[in-house]
Amino acid sequence: MLINEITGIIIEEAIKIHKDLVPGLLESVYEEVLYYRLTKRGLKVIRQVPIPVYYEEVKMEVGFRADLIVEDVVVVEIKSIENVPPVHYKIVLTYLRLTHITVGLLINFNEVLLKNGIKRIVNNF
Repeated sequence: MLINEITGIIIEEAIKIHKDLVPGLLESVYEEVLYYRLTKRGLKVIRQVPIPVYYEEVKMEVGFRADLIVEDVVVVEIKSIENVPPVHYKIVLTYLRLTHITVGLLINFNEVLLKNGIKRIVNNF
């Protein structure tokens, strides 16, 4: 399956969840439901993936965690906040660099129209 197909499924499911549950819930709720919907669609999804930093060839466990990694090719970071500060885009880009994954989705479920809360972030593309 191509990355664009995978991101299309993720966005489709996020929109369904947003319509069904509406904004205002905790991020953990959206993460759980999105995980459920994506696995139901047959995608391989792992949650709360630890992301280490390597410095001078030493693995540092510094507490980075990606909300979801889908099919080993898309990082999904979920938010449910009023406004997404620019640092969150940088965090997703950092996750992409550290995991060597090229595409990430930052999804803020606290938008009236979810399409306004979905940002695609790419690394080395």
